[in-house]
Amino acid sequence: MTSTEPTLSTQQAPGDRRRWFALAIIMAAAFMDLVDVTIVNIAIPSIQRDADASLSQIQWITAGYALAFAAGLITGGRLGDIHGRRRLFLVGIGGFTLASALCGFAANPEMLVASRLLQGGMAAMMVPQVLSIVHATFPAHERGKVFGLFGAIVGLGAVSGPLLGALLTEWNLFGLEWRPIFLINLPVGVVAFLLGRRYITESRAPRALKLDLVGVALVTLGLLMLLYPLTRGRELGWPLWGHLCMAGALVVFAVLVAYERRKGARDGSPLIELSLFKVKSFAAGVAVQTVFGVALGIFFLIWTLYMQIGLGWSPLRAGLTGVPFSLAVSTAAGMSVQKLVPRFGRKVLQAGALVMAAGVLLYIWESHRYGLAIASWQMALPLVVMGAGMGLIVAPLTDAVLSEVPREHAGSASGLINTVQQMGNALGLGLVSVVFFGVIGDRLTRAQVGPAFAHAFQHALWWVAGIMGVIFLLMSALPKRPAQHVEGAPDDGLPATEREPELVG
Repeated sequence: MTSTEPTLSTQQAPGDRRRWFALAIIMAAAFMDLVDVTIVNIAIPSIQRDADASLSQIQWITAGYALAFAAGLITGGRLGDIHGRRRLFLVGIGGFTLASALCGFAANPEMLVASRLLQGGMAAMMVPQVLSIVHATFPAHERGKVFGLFGAIVGLGAVSGPLLGALLTEWNLFGLEWRPIFLINLPVGVVAFLLGRRYITESRAPRALKLDLVGVALVTLGLLMLLYPLTRGRELGWPLWGHLCMAGALVVFAVLVAYERRKGARDGSPLIELSLFKVKSFAAGVAVQTVFGVALGIFFLIWTLYMQIGLGWSPLRAGLTGVPFSLAVSTAAGMSVQKLVPRFGRKVLQAGALVMAAGVLLYIWESHRYGLAIASWQMALPLVVMGAGMGLIVAPLTDAVLSEVPREHAGSASGLINTVQQMGNALGLGLVSVVFFGVIGDRLTRAQVGPAFAHAFQHALWWVAGIMGVIFLLMSALPKRPAQHVEGAPDDGLPATEREPELVG
């Protein structure tokens, strides 16, 4: 055991402060990832003007990150189990920092898209290790406090991302336009990497696992075959090869299922644990997470384009307009977990879907009524309603999905939930070319841009409202009263090797 890695007994000692340094480091990394998703959306119009990026390239700057993140999440988690969570965390944060530098110094839109793909892939190595490191570093009775802090970080990321992106873009530091939104990651990433080497304890899975390379290849290929033609289809005139490619993606996913089933039976190390889908609530929850990701992927991109290009607002005004939404999400999420779900169960999540749909419909009405003269304060009501609905869903959904999953598969199930939500997000970003850009004409005069973008925004919101209706129906398969997986609860007498990841020197 090296001097920089605490022993098991030291790790659990109440007076040991090293684990709190480790927590601060991994929380900083998680915050960096959360902010990076939202910060880019607010700077998209600036990127389009300064880098002369096409609409499809703009989509790939956001969808490429989500796609690489989704495709790599399961793989990143499994690599951490095999080679050590600390090691993979350091690889991920080092690569994420390098990719951020490449994004910030991108010479053209093509380099920016490629760098965003790399950034998403590195985030997929880094993010799955965060909760695993918490399990390895903190005893069970302290994890309730830790996950409460993690929830606060998520809320802070949602609020600060758009504002930080707006300020950095508006200030135009050193004449760099949008580039500081990526370069700001460099000092944070370097400090987190150096301190992570010193304070984070290494851990890995108790039993030896193997990386399913064929499964990784099939997941990545299937996602690319589905999302690439969907994103480029409108620009290329919806060629025949695009339709064939999307149909072929379904074949690839079918092959993936067959292969994973055989892989699990042969050596017990599949990339995806298919037995989880026999649990009704888990299968329904995966469907909810996927479709919910589609709705969020569509909304957040078209919302930014509507405000900044359609209405001609500055990044700062657009960022400040979103503050009521973020505050409503955070407030409703806290109430949902602490007060509402323990009393009303599944009905809270279903109410959240209906409330969010109501907010979308209200937004459509206000956008149509006020037209291009709409003000930020007039958007506040629909945004608060939408944010409240989203908050009622996002906080308790994971517990609802995992409540009937066998304890030994909880880690694998958590990874799958995160992955399908990111897949849904990437799919939603791809669908923007159909539900938003597909309504906008190819050649617009300056006078036509505002009305065209406002109309496309309203059209796309109808899709989002419909998706929320589908989510409401899917939620009926969730358990009526989901078990609350509160960290710090008794471990039901499980052996220590099953409760805690193995710590290694």
